[in-house]
Amino acid sequence: MNIKSLLLGSAAALVAVSGAHAADAIVAAEPEPLEYVRICDAYGAGYFFIPGTETCLKIGGKVRTEGKWYDAYDPAARNGTIWHTRAELQLQTATDTEYGPLKTNTEIRWDWNDGNATSTNFLHGSISLGGFLVGKEDSQFNVFTGYAGDVINDDVIGDGPYELNQITYNYDAGNGFTAVISVEDSNSGPGAVGSNGEDSHDHYAPDVVAGVGYKAGAWAFKLVGGYDSIVEEGAVKARVDADFGVFSAFVMGGWNTDGDKLNKYANGDSIGQSWGDWAVWGGVGVPINEKLKWNLQLAYTDNKTFAATTNVKWNPVKNLLVQPEISYTNWDSVNQDQWAGILRFQRSF
Repeated sequence: MNIKSLLLGSAAALVAVSGAHAADAIVAAEPEPLEYVRICDAYGAGYFFIPGTETCLKIGGKVRTEGKWYDAYDPAARNGTIWHTRAELQLQTATDTEYGPLKTNTEIRWDWNDGNATSTNFLHGSISLGGFLVGKEDSQFNVFTGYAGDVINDDVIGDGPYELNQITYNYDAGNGFTAVISVEDSNSGPGAVGSNGEDSHDHYAPDVVAGVGYKAGAWAFKLVGGYDSIVEEGAVKARVDADFGVFSAFVMGGWNTDGDKLNKYANGDSIGQSWGDWAVWGGVGVPINEKLKWNLQLAYTDNKTFAATTNVKWNPVKNLLVQPEISYTNWDSVNQDQWAGILRFQRSF
């Protein structure tokens, strides 16, 4: 066999082998299409679609650390600096339905108090649809009227309960008129066991809150009442707000149906005294510039407890707050008073 024949034979063999393995050739798979996160702005800033669903999600929260000197809520406190750090995580969802947005609100809080063990609080957890809300939120006695002033120590004189289970219906006419009716769990939240020693064992009747409001231009008016079914008493609050741009102000008054008793809605002052027959709160906020705001709140009760707080809220950059605050409380019935201060740093997201 000559060289030419050898070369031709080798070439033929290679062709045959290549043909035999052609069916086994590796073919690269087509890449899966990427699904980028889509913005969902129908429910406000910060929402985005959960990939592969029609549900919108918003993630938020805050990290806060603050030093506190003395205590505006306790006349016996004579401690020096107490350092407190908190983190909160909030998850909100929304999906469009034929009855309007189906929403959830979940919020969890972790606190570290001056070197003690971390405490965890399931702060809020609720579902809402078509004006109805069910789950754990602050009482509508507070939510509907709005909380007291833009200060940290805003409830040295209590203006109602916070976290509790409820079934609530909110109505908004779209012309400034709003209303609320809420059935609230009598066995959850502060005062659930009866503020005056009432026995809540086997108690099934709920508490009830109802309110109406109207807003026109710079002015807003709210009226709300709450009934504590364990104590069998309640309270009524009325509030007026005004916002003129260069400053905002509010005044709020509360009436206790039995001035000799505490109840969940007329929940007294920080040392467990009743309001008496009434309590009043007022405050003003003055935006000095885009980064600086001054606030003042005053409160007083029929039982002569007086509370005053002032602060400055400074935002050196967006979502960062530096807030020094000073408070003074006088409990006339026990002839004691207290000065207190807080310096807060907070990053929100």
